[in-house]
Amino acid sequence: MNLDLTDREKAFRDELRAWLSTNLPRGWKKEYANAPDLHQRFDILRRWQRTVYDGGWAGVSWPQEYGGRGASIMEEVIFQEEMSRCEAPSMAGVLGLTMIGPTIIAQGTPEQKRRFLAKILSGEEIWIQGFSEPNAGSDVAALRSEAKIDGDHFIVNGHKVWTSWGYAADWCALVVRTDDQAPKHKGLSYLLVDMHLPGASVRPLRQITGESEFTELYFENVRVPKDCLLGKLNDGWNVALNTLMHERNTYGSTMPVVFRRQLNRLFQIAKATDKDQDPVIRQKLAQCHIELEVFRLTQMRALSRVNAHGVPGPEGSVLKLLWSEFNQRMEQIAMELLGPFAQLEGGPHAIDSGEWSHSYLRSRASTIAAGTSEIQRNIVGHNVLGLPKSY
Repeated sequence: MNLDLTDREKAFRDELRAWLSTNLPRGWKKEYANAPDLHQRFDILRRWQRTVYDGGWAGVSWPQEYGGRGASIMEEVIFQEEMSRCEAPSMAGVLGLTMIGPTIIAQGTPEQKRRFLAKILSGEEIWIQGFSEPNAGSDVAALRSEAKIDGDHFIVNGHKVWTSWGYAADWCALVVRTDDQAPKHKGLSYLLVDMHLPGASVRPLRQITGESEFTELYFENVRVPKDCLLGKLNDGWNVALNTLMHERNTYGSTMPVVFRRQLNRLFQIAKATDKDQDPVIRQKLAQCHIELEVFRLTQMRALSRVNAHGVPGPEGSVLKLLWSEFNQRMEQIAMELLGPFAQLEGGPHAIDSGEWSHSYLRSRASTIAAGTSEIQRNIVGHNVLGLPKSY
């Protein structure tokens, strides 16, 4: 594993830095914080994605024939690192860019690629992931939402939950049961569903942070054209695995820079409050530094494997475990370091405008999203370590 950048990678980084220095929206954080609701916040992210798209940087690792730059895995990492380092806004269509778009590229028909990919890149159409259900969370194959064939359409009925950005969705990558007689992993299909169709509805879920970023999806006799089937009928489990592997690797690729920035801020707070003289606090911060470096190197090793084999694999579950559990431990240390000020979400005495309070509460979802820690350990045990299945 060679961590030194090539001349091409350095040129890519320098070009991106130059573009960001000119195009990064100034004051966007204040505008975002003052936006009165989720929709107006989302519009800020959508405008940024359009800027990135117009600059030729959206979907950097997508093949050039589909509107990307054909960037290497390492260049994709550089892109994510530079975006995080300069604290650029996230892009509105992140699920489409990092998970669903790549799945359509791998599994879609030529017509589906022409129809969907350009609008995913530009942010014109926002995609969500319809996998989890009330009784089928991490065990996605136990889902009950169904699709029955009726002429040239599927008739979809079901209920999905914990769907991020459902309030802004135009399209949904929906996994449904199309053969209720087959084993649970064999009778699934993967549909591309227009969320504006009659019978499709979205309801908000209020979170511990006070936001309603998560939503529930309801489908009542929604007529979905048969040409919106992605992959083969009843082979949706394999298509969904492609999406899930991209999901777990995508999260891991951006987190080291984000966590490093947060940890450096904790170092500054510790020094400013003389907490760095407390040997217990010093030891906990040092442990965070060590764990973060282990995570960074593990991520680079996983990316080297992806670069060699072309597709992400089960090592993404190792990264998911590392970043999600590290996130919660670091946020807990932040609460200890900030003391009573950690409770303040705003006002003149809130440290960093209350961001730590919000991120601490938000971190509780880290070990659930993209597959729980328990599920990830099963995947690592079986597919990485070669242990027998637990079921």
